[in-house]
Amino acid sequence: MKILVVNCGSSTLKFQLIDSETEKVAASGMCERIGLDGALVYKVNGEKLEQSVSLPDHEVAIKKVLDTLLDKEHGVLQSLEEIDAVGHRLVHGGEKFSSSVIIDDKIIQEIESCNDLAPLHNPANLLGVRACQEVMPGVPNVAVFDTAFHQTMPPKAYLYALPKEYYEKYGVRRYGFHGTSHSYVSRRAAELAGLDFNHSRIIVCHIGSGASVSAIKDGKSVDTSMGMTPLEGLMMGTRSGDMDPAILEYICQKENISVSEMTSILNKKSGALGLSGVSSDYRDLIAAVEDGNKDAKNALDVMIYRVIKYIGAYYMALGGADIIALTAGVGENNLMVRGRIVKGLEAIGVKLDDNANVEGGDERKISTADSSVQVWVVPTNEELAIARETAALV
Repeated sequence: MKILVVNCGSSTLKFQLIDSETEKVAASGMCERIGLDGALVYKVNGEKLEQSVSLPDHEVAIKKVLDTLLDKEHGVLQSLEEIDAVGHRLVHGGEKFSSSVIIDDKIIQEIESCNDLAPLHNPANLLGVRACQEVMPGVPNVAVFDTAFHQTMPPKAYLYALPKEYYEKYGVRRYGFHGTSHSYVSRRAAELAGLDFNHSRIIVCHIGSGASVSAIKDGKSVDTSMGMTPLEGLMMGTRSGDMDPAILEYICQKENISVSEMTSILNKKSGALGLSGVSSDYRDLIAAVEDGNKDAKNALDVMIYRVIKYIGAYYMALGGADIIALTAGVGENNLMVRGRIVKGLEAIGVKLDDNANVEGGDERKISTADSSVQVWVVPTNEELAIARETAALV
């Protein structure tokens, strides 16, 4: 079965064509600057092709993707009939969706009812759904939700200490995100460690520009650092993460700005970028630290410290841990940050194998044989997870 995996943003469309039986990627790429001048990046057989192209909307973008997949010179399909289903990343499913679903008109309405919880993401995701429905009528579309994996959290983990009517009327609670990544990485880590996923305690650290930590017990998420929105939890590339909520009103009054403007600052101008004044990219921060930049050092220290704190909290919440898995851009590739995080866990008996902790995104164990907890680097593969969910439903 050939699955087209689509991940739509407001001005982007990422895609992969995956054979669900071999789990190999036949082609992948991204449409950028949709609605503006437009560009297509296409990768096939180790070759990367880039071209400027008019992409006025997502429907045109998906048509361009399909035309490229059918291209006589670089394409990998003979006919669109070879595409058996389309799997879509949907950011927020609220409490309505605890698993992936085949999309129909009723499902679209229910997804739209969650738009208030993710106003920047869900409408953009649905643009991709509608574009595929228009261009490939009759082909099944499946929604795979970022929030679904965390719907197994108990009330003690997802409830905020607010008047209960805010939860009952407006759904104010912790939902968690990066669920597709946490699900894939935790299951794969258990396989690599030779453990029964359904009888295990795993802490997954998804550390990239966006970052989150989750506690997974017996195959189910029991806690996670992101909250009602992806703003809560760890310090991230441009997001503040945890902070005193009274700061919001305080700065709004001092700067004479609106709550909406302040929320934008917390999402887009804070985190590593805001604290360092240098960059949201940790590679840039490390280079700045080496040049003696104290603000960059503070930003790096804050991020690493918060990851260690969350791991420690979830270690206690789980009653110990069998595996700590590191994934995403920083977790997979930044040996210095990764090494500092692992060394910060020495109090619970975790020991880093310096020789194993080398750069590169391959799967490997980076803890010593006598470490109290196995530590694994597991590259995330959200697209493959979406393809698996899609194939299972279709």
